[in-house]
Amino acid sequence: MRQDITDRSERELRYGQEDHTAIPPGSRTSPPPPPLTYVSLGERPLRRLAQLFIGLALYGFSLALMVRAALGVNPWSVLYEGLENHTTLSFGTISAVLGVLVLLLWIPLKQRPTFGTVANIVVLACSSDLGLLLVPHHLGLPARIALLLGGVLVNGLSVAVYVGARFGPGPRDGLMTGAAAATGRSIRLVRTLMEITVLAVGWLLGGSVGAGTALYALAVGPTTQFFMPWFAYREPGPRRLRPGPVPK
Repeated sequence: MRQDITDRSERELRYGQEDHTAIPPGSRTSPPPPPLTYVSLGERPLRRLAQLFIGLALYGFSLALMVRAALGVNPWSVLYEGLENHTTLSFGTISAVLGVLVLLLWIPLKQRPTFGTVANIVVLACSSDLGLLLVPHHLGLPARIALLLGGVLVNGLSVAVYVGARFGPGPRDGLMTGAAAATGRSIRLVRTLMEITVLAVGWLLGGSVGAGTALYALAVGPTTQFFMPWFAYREPGPRRLRPGPVPK
């Protein structure tokens, strides 16, 4: 029963199966979506590691853009901001601490972290704090709107880049899939409950909720979906053997 639930959760999380079959010319059938399941670290590591780190760095920087826009941030950033108001820790440090705490919740769910999981915690913390240092405070409204729109766009792009490298889920995504498998609930329901809970706690702690929060919720999914086929790593298909001489 648990295996069936896990399989169903994976199917909901992935964009498609690993099907490298060519589409015949003139066919109306669209090509299969890119696979997003985990690929071993040893397969084309230089190409995929560069993609992973670039994607994670862009993701952290996009969070900084939305924070400096001061028009509302995504649910987890609302929580980071709320905790930042009550501690001496930086935005990025809080994201890393919460990432580690979320990993502890993986233990009863029998989830195992991967290289991508650890990189997610470290790179996001560093890149978001660096972005907050580089992007100025107290900008005018037009500049803040531009930061918000750019932040949402870069965020959706960055998710496609680092998820497409296929090094495994980040702490929060792993919690989502693990909880869905353990409870038998859908990925959509579990993710929604997580986001609402995080958003509510962050708002009560003083995190910023606004138009940017709503825009993020509506736009980041379609943006990621748009960019994903460009960046999802596809494993090499089986080589075709050339016909040799027919033995006599």
